[in-house]
Amino acid sequence: MPGTSSRLCARHRRSLPRLSGVTTTQYEAVPEVAADADPRGRDLVVMKFGGTSVGDTERIKGVARRLVAARERGYRVVGVLSAMGDTTDDLIRLAHEISPKPHPREYDMLISVGERISNALCAMAIHDLGHEAISLTGSQAGIVTDAVHGKAKIAEVRAQRINEALDGEMIVLVAGFQGVSAASHDVTTLGRGGSNLTAVALAAALGATACEMYTDVEGVFTADPRIVPGARKLAALTYEEMLELAASGAKVLQLRSVEFARNHDVRLHVRSTFSDTEGTWIVDEEDPVLEKAIISGVAHTDCEPLYRVREIDAAKLFALLADASVNVDTILQVTSDEIVFSAPLEDRASCEEVLGSLDVEWSMRDDLGKVSLVGAGMKSHPGIAAKTFGTLDGIGVEAKVISTSPIKIACHVRTEDVPRAVAALHDAFELENAGAH
Repeated sequence: MPGTSSRLCARHRRSLPRLSGVTTTQYEAVPEVAADADPRGRDLVVMKFGGTSVGDTERIKGVARRLVAARERGYRVVGVLSAMGDTTDDLIRLAHEISPKPHPREYDMLISVGERISNALCAMAIHDLGHEAISLTGSQAGIVTDAVHGKAKIAEVRAQRINEALDGEMIVLVAGFQGVSAASHDVTTLGRGGSNLTAVALAAALGATACEMYTDVEGVFTADPRIVPGARKLAALTYEEMLELAASGAKVLQLRSVEFARNHDVRLHVRSTFSDTEGTWIVDEEDPVLEKAIISGVAHTDCEPLYRVREIDAAKLFALLADASVNVDTILQVTSDEIVFSAPLEDRASCEEVLGSLDVEWSMRDDLGKVSLVGAGMKSHPGIAAKTFGTLDGIGVEAKVISTSPIKIACHVRTEDVPRAVAALHDAFELENAGAH
């Protein structure tokens, strides 16, 4: 859902001037997928289930029934399961009870366990339903990554073992969120939401008909329904729209998974585990299922820290942040010797470690959230910006920083103003009505 965020801003802050500027969102490059075996045609579906969908044993049995039903309809089936409920969070807590700064290799070894548990349990349930199934770790499934622990990038998918199991008429279950480093042969993890990336990479490598993302919501909505009760479920979005929504706070899909899907032309279907209703399709802009709406949604984050750095070369700064696996979002060159950038709250410790290691003046502000209006139609419809800022001005909300792309207008506003801004923009553009703008 656009704009969901469970994290709250820290209350302390350092000074940062008011800024207005324009920037574009940059996404990391995605490697090509290589497979050991040819894709097996268009009769294969990859079905990914999130943590809530497998939250207890009864829900895992329900997932098993969905996988079996797809197999009985004639599909080859690959399932990707997340860890059960809060398992990963519990493992993270244990790690930090043992060590204030857990060793990265051992940390990945620990937190990758949850996905293996849920996949093995689901395979047992499928056997009890009279079908053959096999559960595989990321390594056994051929998910090969770089050596970066915690935020590894998939370098290759060696799909031979999966294809052999599919040829044996098995339902294949793959532990999401994890892979194996080609260099060190160690277990690696793909970062928060990494099971989405696992599913999309497998769909690309295997030539799947679609990659179905099962979650606890019915699809992607025009805004977070907790803030806007009248938010509407979208029938379809372009890859570019979903990328901007994911980068702007929508938590239903991991950003890298959407980028991977776009680069490899994998159709995504976000839908509910708990109903059979149609969800939201993420597709190419030429796909006939698109509504061709001018504005698709309003996404938000409750807190997105802003950093100001003085007297440093931009190339050096962002190279160091990239080496620390920090996902920089907004970038503004304020003056010739001053740069402002934003980064997700989860990257705050890494940002502060990098900046603290430099002999430069820097400051951070953490009392701002971000509200983003997204829609492919704004490329060809003038007046969207005027309406956006007029709406915010009308409710007394000041945009401290403004950034844009061809299909997004994003404003950093005070955290306490985020809900009002989201609701006002949703109402101003009449997003509760299909085809409204």
